[in-house]
Amino acid sequence: MVSGRAPNADLTAWLAVVAGAIGALMATLDISIVNSSLPTIQGEIGASSTEGTWIATAYLVSEIIIIPLTAWLERMFGLRRFLLVMAALFTLFSIACGLSTNLTEMIIGRVGQGFTGGAMIPTGMTIIATRLPRHQQPVGTALFGSTLIMGPVMGPLLGGWLTENYSWHYAFFINIPVCAILMTFLLVGLKPTAMKLDELKNADWLGIAGLAAGLGGLTVVLEEGNREQWFESALIWKLSAVTLIGFVMIGLGQIYARRPVIKLALLRNRAFASVFVLGLLIGAVLYGTSYVIPQFLAAIAGYNAQQAGGIVFLSGIPAAMMMPLFPLLVARIDLRVAVMAGMLLMAGSCWFDTTLTVQSDGSDFYLSQLMRGLGQALSMLFLNQAAIASVKPNEAGDASGLFNAARNLGGSIALALLATLQDRRMEFHHWTLFSAVRANDTGVQDWVNSQAATYGAGDAGTMGALHAIDQTVLRQALVMSFTDEFVALAWAIAIVIPLVLLLRPLPRGHHQMAMH
Repeated sequence: MVSGRAPNADLTAWLAVVAGAIGALMATLDISIVNSSLPTIQGEIGASSTEGTWIATAYLVSEIIIIPLTAWLERMFGLRRFLLVMAALFTLFSIACGLSTNLTEMIIGRVGQGFTGGAMIPTGMTIIATRLPRHQQPVGTALFGSTLIMGPVMGPLLGGWLTENYSWHYAFFINIPVCAILMTFLLVGLKPTAMKLDELKNADWLGIAGLAAGLGGLTVVLEEGNREQWFESALIWKLSAVTLIGFVMIGLGQIYARRPVIKLALLRNRAFASVFVLGLLIGAVLYGTSYVIPQFLAAIAGYNAQQAGGIVFLSGIPAAMMMPLFPLLVARIDLRVAVMAGMLLMAGSCWFDTTLTVQSDGSDFYLSQLMRGLGQALSMLFLNQAAIASVKPNEAGDASGLFNAARNLGGSIALALLATLQDRRMEFHHWTLFSAVRANDTGVQDWVNSQAATYGAGDAGTMGALHAIDQTVLRQALVMSFTDEFVALAWAIAIVIPLVLLLRPLPRGHHQMAMH
C-alpha cells in the first residue's frame, strides 16, 4: 500500500468507465460498419455509388463537429444527463437508419447518429479523469483506448457478417440492445449533477458557429474534393470559403469569449500539441488502412465484404491482448519509448505492404496487420495517458475533445488524400506501363494475333485482344497505386516520429502507483 494514495474506485465508478468505453465503441464502430454493406444499402434505397458515399460522410461530418463541443455541452447539462440523452437519441437515430427507404431518410439518420455518437467519444476520457484515482487511470485508459482501436476494425467485419447472413438493417438495429446496457450502466455509475444553463448566456457562440462551419466545411471539401476535381468545382470553392470563415470565427471566439467552446490554448502546451499531431497520424493510419485494404482485396483478390472485414479485424487482436497488460506496461515503460515503438511499428507495417502484386491476397496482410495493430495499440493507449497527464484535471474534457477530434480529422484527411493519390497514381502508372507496350514490337503483335481468334475474327478480335492488354495494364497500375498509398502513409508517420521526444513523461511516482 502506498502512503497517501487515493482509495480505489468503487464498483459504480467502474460501471461508469465501462459505459464510457461502450459508448466510444459504438460511436467509432458505426463510422465503418456501413462500409462493407454500402453496395447493398445503395441498391435497396435507390442511391448511386456517388450518392451512397454520403451515408458514410454524413456521419463523419457531424461527429467531427460535435466532438469539440462536448466539453461545453457536458458542463451545461451535467455529464450523466447529457450522456443518457445522447445514448437514447443515438438509439432512435439508429432505428431511423435501419428503417430508411430512401437516401434522404438515411442521411438524416446518419447525421443524427454522428452528432449523438460523437458526443460519447471524448466523455469516456472525462469519466476516467474524474471518476478514477490517478493510480487506476491506466486500467481505464487501456479499456477506453482499446475500444477506440477495436471500433473501426470491427466495423467492416461485423457489417459484412450481418449483411451476408441476415440483412444490412441489423448493422443499425444491433445498437438497440447495446445502448440499453450502456444507459443502465450510466444510471448506476454516474451521479446526477445540476444543469448550468447560464452557460447558454456566456457561451462562445462565435466559436460554436465557427466549429460547425469550419470543421463541417473542411470535412466535406476533403471528402468530395477528389470527385469534384478539387478547385475546378464551384462547390469546392464555396465550401472552402465557408471553412475559412468558420476558422476565423473560431479564432475570434478564442479572443473575445469568456470561456472558448474549444480551448485551443492547450495547443500552446508543447506536450499536448505533440499528442494532437501524433493523434492526427494515428487516425490517418487507422481509418486509411481500414479503407485501402478492403478496396485492394475486393478489386484484386475478389474478396467479399465479410472476407475483407476479417483481414481488417486482424489489427484489433493485439489491442485486445494488450488491454490487461497495459497497467503493467505503463508502470515499467517510459511513455515516450512506448509511443515511438508504436509509431515505428505502424510505419514498418505500411512499408511491408509496399510489396503487393497482382497475385496478392489476404494472407499477404497477416504480418503487417498484426504489426499495425500492435503499433496502434501502443501509440493510442499511451497517448491517451499522455493527453490526461499533460493537462490539469479540469481541462480533461477540453483536451479529450481536441485529441479525439484530431484522430477523426486525421482519418478524414487521409481518406481524401488517399483517394486522390490513388486516382492520380493509377492514371500515371497506366500510361507509363501502356507506353512500354509498343505496337511495333513483334512479341506484342504475335500475342495479339494469337488472342484475336479468342475474341472473334477480323477487327473485332483484334480490338478484343487489345482491350485485354489494356485491362491487364490497368490491373497492374491499380496495384502500383495501392503501393504508393502505403508508401505515403509510411513516410507521413516517419516524419512526425521526432515529436515523441516532446511528450511529457508521467509524473514521478505515477509508475509505482499504476501497479496497485
